[in-house]
Amino acid sequence: MSRHAPDTLSLVADVGGTNTRVALAEGARLMKDTVRKYANKDYAGLGSVLSAYVEEEQVDCAGAAVAIAGPVRDGRGTLTNLDWSVDPDMLKRVTGAENVAVLNDLQAQGHAMGTIAPEYLRPVVDGQTVEGGTRLVIGVGTGFNAAVVLETPTGRVVPPSEAGHANMPLRTEEELRLCKFVETAHGFPSVEDVLSGRGLEHIYAWVCREAGADTEKRAAEIMGDADDDPLAQEAIRWFVRILGTVAGNLSLIHLPFGGVSLIGGVSRAMYPYFERYGFAHAFHDKGRFAGFMNNFHVDLVEDDFAALAGLASHIDGLARFAGHGTADQ
Repeated sequence: MSRHAPDTLSLVADVGGTNTRVALAEGARLMKDTVRKYANKDYAGLGSVLSAYVEEEQVDCAGAAVAIAGPVRDGRGTLTNLDWSVDPDMLKRVTGAENVAVLNDLQAQGHAMGTIAPEYLRPVVDGQTVEGGTRLVIGVGTGFNAAVVLETPTGRVVPPSEAGHANMPLRTEEELRLCKFVETAHGFPSVEDVLSGRGLEHIYAWVCREAGADTEKRAAEIMGDADDDPLAQEAIRWFVRILGTVAGNLSLIHLPFGGVSLIGGVSRAMYPYFERYGFAHAFHDKGRFAGFMNNFHVDLVEDDFAALAGLASHIDGLARFAGHGTADQ
């Protein structure tokens, strides 16, 4: 027997490279007491995860929305760091929902903007904020990506993006050496190769080589040794300044007068070092446009449920707009 009234709730799932979090939503309201986390290594695919949740929660879903850490096109997506794929037909079959959506994980975070409580926001760079203005979400964790959040007369639009696979920024001879170092992995020096968990590891290995050492550490070790290891400190400094540069570049491209938000586990880990190692300076360092950069406020989001809340908001909006029709983007 179902624990919930049938065809009234939506299932929402945030699928990362390591774990998947699943919850229920009533309209646009995320039901936080229903959140469960699953280790991806224990399941053959996303369908198995969602089937387990539906059985455990005994729910007959009205809608289902999934966010994945990977590219999405025409309602279908594949994870970048895991051999899983998702499509609307699978979601309908597993959840029983008629109204479904598949989003990139940064799109889901974008749909959560404006709903996050102030206590979950940490200031990074002071700047002006325009109510209703375009926003920008930048995610730094297992990978890197960014999403622009557009407010239109017909509602919010968050286009998909794969910003982490653009070229890493390059201005100095040192940065060129770092570029040459990280491109050996697959012949292309992407932003994600330096701004992610493994990106920090790449920077640390390069810093050690520059210092004449041959040392490698995992990202957690680098952060844990930051107070005692000068090379770890130097790697973090490089990371923070590159992140500031890239965030500034993306701000000039998208003009987020409504604010810039940093999300993800690596962003959080780096927060104590932003001021010390010059994130704001790197963000503003745009030559004759340095003053213009004061138009953009940057904060850090520390809400673990933001992506799930964004999915709830998105699937509820689509259902209202379509009159409970089918939506798959």
